[in-house]
Amino acid sequence: MATIGKTRRPMSPTPRGVLHRLPDADLQYRRHAPPPALAEWVEHFWSVRWEVREPRLQETLPHPNVHVVVEAGRAEVAGVQTARFARTLAGHGRAFGIKFRAGAFRPLLGRPVSALTDRVEPVAALFGEDEARALAGLLQHEEEAATVDAACRHLAGRLPAASDPHAVLAGRIVDSIVDDRELRGVAELARRCAMTPRALQRLFNDYVGVGPKWVIQRYRLHEAIAQVQQGRAVAWAELAQELGYYDQAHLITDFRRLVGRTPAEYARAHQDEAGRAE
Repeated sequence: MATIGKTRRPMSPTPRGVLHRLPDADLQYRRHAPPPALAEWVEHFWSVRWEVREPRLQETLPHPNVHVVVEAGRAEVAGVQTARFARTLAGHGRAFGIKFRAGAFRPLLGRPVSALTDRVEPVAALFGEDEARALAGLLQHEEEAATVDAACRHLAGRLPAASDPHAVLAGRIVDSIVDDRELRGVAELARRCAMTPRALQRLFNDYVGVGPKWVIQRYRLHEAIAQVQQGRAVAWAELAQELGYYDQAHLITDFRRLVGRTPAEYARAHQDEAGRAE
């Protein structure tokens, strides 16, 4: 059983939550781990480059993280997105992002992160024009390594000198949820954290932007989607019970609402996409 660790969870070896597989010739996605000095603040840096002949739909089930995204001369802050994120890629382009650890954006924002949930705000509106220009300037570096280095230098000069203990706690609680298939619900998580469910809910609302039940369910769905993508059979009835659903039908309804297809339809579509990508 996972516990509330003293150190952050390392960057996962493969991204999770990406619903469609596009050929590498069309889309190049890279992630970069932060240096130790930024590890309590940044989950990872990411870079996307695309060049497509025909418009391509890309969809993801986002994680409980805030992102700063730089693209085509603009910089934006994306709060936690509770629905699937969809974007049609056309032509060619590039985007660079900073994925903050769960909880870590609260000290920078200065107010509950739930204020950003399901919202995308210009950096200029939140932190001023100078900050927006500085972040937009990150894309002047063509090489990814240089972009990441510039982002690290930028953050090092702007992050608070001391970390917020509540932000650290929120991030480590989220870490403990990710791979723990034995976790049955919010009450159990609260006991493990030596908190009341209400206090845990307040912490998540303030620092994460969504509730602990949402985080538990989202990561279980990420796991189920990963298994489908690997060609494995998913025990949907068992997963429904683990997630606290009344029955399997309710889980399938939620899956269809979030993913846009039933589990069986998604599995068939993913098989087709994998065949076209090979």
